[in-house]
Formats: sequence, C-alpha cells, structure tokens
Amino acid sequence: MNSATTSRPRLDTKYRTVDLVTIATLGVAFGVIFWGWGKLYEPISGIAVFSYPPSTALLAGLWLTAGVVGGLIVRKPGAAFATEFIAAAVSTVIVGGTQWGFSVFASGFFQGLGAELIFLLVFYRRFGWLVAAAAGALAAAFESVYEWFSYYADWGFEYKLAHLGFFVVSGIVVAGFGSKLLVDALARAGVLDTFGAGREHAHAHEH
Repeated sequence: MNSATTSRPRLDTKYRTVDLVTIATLGVAFGVIFWGWGKLYEPISGIAVFSYPPSTALLAGLWLTAGVVGGLIVRKPGAAFATEFIAAAVSTVIVGGTQWGFSVFASGFFQGLGAELIFLLVFYRRFGWLVAAAAGALAAAFESVYEWFSYYADWGFEYKLAHLGFFVVSGIVVAGFGSKLLVDALARAGVLDTFGAGREHAHAHEH
C-alpha cells in the first residue's frame, strides 16, 4: 500500500445539508454580533487610548471572525468566504443597519476572500493555530487595504501602513486565535461531532 496516498485524504468538496445550515446559522449569529459591535465601535474608538487614528484598527478583529470560524468548522471550499459574507450582509440589513451602510458588503467580500485564500493554500487540510492566525491576518490585510481607498484616502502612507499593522495584529489575535479557541471549545462541548473538528477532539481523547 502506498503510504503517500493513505496519509493525505482526498479533499471532500461535496456539501452536506448540515454544512449549509451551519454556514447560514453562523452567518446570521455573527451578523448580529457584528451589528452590535458596530454600535459600540464609535464610543470605544473615541477614548484616549485610541487617539492615534490608525490604532482603532485594533478593534476590528471581531469583524473578521465569521470567516475563520466557518472555515475551521466546515472545512470545504467556499465555507470561509460564505460565512463572512453572510455575516456582513446580515449586519447591513438588520434593523438600523450600520453606520457604514452598504459598503459593508464590500468589506464582507474582502474579509471573506482573505480568510478563504489561506484555507485554499493549505488545500483545506490543515486547521491548526498557524492556519487560523494566517486566515485572520490575511482577512485583516485585505480589509485594511480596501479601507485605505474607501475610508482613509486622505491619510499619508505612514498612517496607512500603521493601520495595516494594527489591523493584522487584531486579525491574528482576535480572529485567528480567538476563532480557534471558540471552535475548540465547541468541539469539547460535543456540538461539532459531525464535523472534522469534533471528530479530531474525540479521537484525541479516546485513550
């Protein structure tokens, strides 16, 4: 038997009903969270610790979590992008919407794309801490560059570069590590038994 073929399982691209339901459920749940965080963002970003304008990007990591969580749980092409984009759409159309209006759809696109590309680069076969952190970081980088042109066109390059740095840090810590902690907690609770994360947890605790 060829060990190379047994050590690397074939990529499963077929979506089950539970996968689609999970993406939709996560998208709606995170959409509500995104909406709530948007309401808190302005008063929090106005406190003295964020007096250096680019540093407010440290608050943005939460808006990147949906895609990373969706990718870590469903583990199929398009899952990270779809979860993030649905969450962005829900936060836009929910009662009252957000202060950024329909530009949030664009943010959902770039954030979801950033996370999705990392899972694609590892062929949807690795879902550890490094992959989660990288997904959060690239989602942050894509969103930061988008915001350079959409919100901060009048900023100098130093401000924009600082914004990128703060955003990536938040993406790694909040969206990357935070999402991995959340998924691991859900796996321990037994709610992900039909997914790879749940099966991995069960296998690790068999003995």
